[in-house]
Amino acid sequence: MASASSGPSAVGFSSADSGVPPCTSASGLHILCCGVSRKRASGIKRPTASEVPYSSGMSMKKIGHRGVDSSGETTYKKTTSSALKGAIQLGITHTVGSLSTKPERDVLMQDFYVVESIFFPSEGSNLTPAHHYNDFRFKTYAPVAFRYFRELFGIRPDDYLYSLCNEPLIELCNSGASGSLFYVSSDDEFIIKTVQHKEAEFLQKLLPGYYMNLNQNPRTLLPKFYGLYCVQAGGKNIRIVVMNNLLPRSVKMHIKYDLKGSTYKRRASQKEREKPLPTLKDLDFLQDIPDGLFLDADMYNALCKTLQRDCLVLQSFKIMDYSLLVSIHNIDHAQREPLGSEAQYSADTRRPAPQKALYSTAMESIQGEARRGGTMETDDHMGGIPARNSKGERLLLYIGIIDILQSYRFIKKLEHSWKALVHDGDTVSVHRPSFYAERFQRFMCTTVFKKIPFQPSWKNMKFQSQSSSIEQKSSEDLERDSTTSVIPRCQPLTQQC
Repeated sequence: MASASSGPSAVGFSSADSGVPPCTSASGLHILCCGVSRKRASGIKRPTASEVPYSSGMSMKKIGHRGVDSSGETTYKKTTSSALKGAIQLGITHTVGSLSTKPERDVLMQDFYVVESIFFPSEGSNLTPAHHYNDFRFKTYAPVAFRYFRELFGIRPDDYLYSLCNEPLIELCNSGASGSLFYVSSDDEFIIKTVQHKEAEFLQKLLPGYYMNLNQNPRTLLPKFYGLYCVQAGGKNIRIVVMNNLLPRSVKMHIKYDLKGSTYKRRASQKEREKPLPTLKDLDFLQDIPDGLFLDADMYNALCKTLQRDCLVLQSFKIMDYSLLVSIHNIDHAQREPLGSEAQYSADTRRPAPQKALYSTAMESIQGEARRGGTMETDDHMGGIPARNSKGERLLLYIGIIDILQSYRFIKKLEHSWKALVHDGDTVSVHRPSFYAERFQRFMCTTVFKKIPFQPSWKNMKFQSQSSSIEQKSSEDLERDSTTSVIPRCQPLTQQC
């Protein structure tokens, strides 16, 4: 989310992914959920881990604010990762617990701009427990507004605290080149990402529009924000955002793409390709899956309408340079793989299989009635969108729009102007928001995703071989496929792409 170069999304990690192993040892934190009555909290303990001292004299390998010293300890703005994880869990425990004592009410405009602050001295206070870290201050942005967002997505306060505070947060190594830190909750429900000051400020400005958009339509592929916080430690501000995690623990992802609809330098580097699960880009997709991903008509229509609505919202806020994360589970490949290779992806029986948050899966994001009496069978699909490739192989797609905290500021305008001097301006990733949105949805709905004109539903969909599927294509489809080098423009919202 931080930038175009941020690599894998903050909303797209799984701790079961062999490509993103935990970086450091768990801090062993078990936080007391203050002020919240819950059945499962009886075993929660106070933190016992101690902070690893940061030494400025140690050799550091840095990317942005993120660094790794010679001992392997990750630091962010000179605060060790173990201390930061402890501060986050202590702070969230306090702010959610204290909020639960306040009566629920409608969200007011001023709620979007409220910032609450609490000081955590290491020796403890009347309001905070003692801990083994340096003193820090914890700030909570728009607590009432974010409580509303969590309620909208069906996340109870005790579930939110249990996911984030009952078990150690897992640090992810494969964090891309943005210099941000990424943590995932032990149940893979939530992602925590450090963000820059401008990004946090921009998100806070977005909140009223975000509130309005979710009220009108909670079915969205946009990131689902559950909290915005700031840890003040060592004279530095470390801002973090809590979001949904797109990738379920129980599903092995076979390939993953970060797509912008741009072709200028949009190919994964050799270093990225060497990872167990690399994040590939647009040119890689065009090379690997030139025929696109095929959805049945209803699914295709729902997906494209959701993309169009989301792009309109992003355009209205002058947001650009976002991506569509497309992660693919190949059912047929998975069935042919040895049983042992799937062991690490088996469901964790200690927690419920479905994700807690409503509309958090890819399927619910485009057809969000799954848990409100609808006809969709998300359990059968493990939350993924059923599709197939040109070979007829059965797929499950896990998708979401990422990297949305980039407003079209002067620096981006300058970046586009410079790139346009040496390359076709319409193909670079950075572009004015209106053009970017149009190009983005045109690429997704004509090149990446395609409609199967036959087969009325997933249940009746026969995943056939390439030869048999070609026989059922109309002459018009074949003619269009023969001219894939020319991407047709998207029609208005009421028509098909």
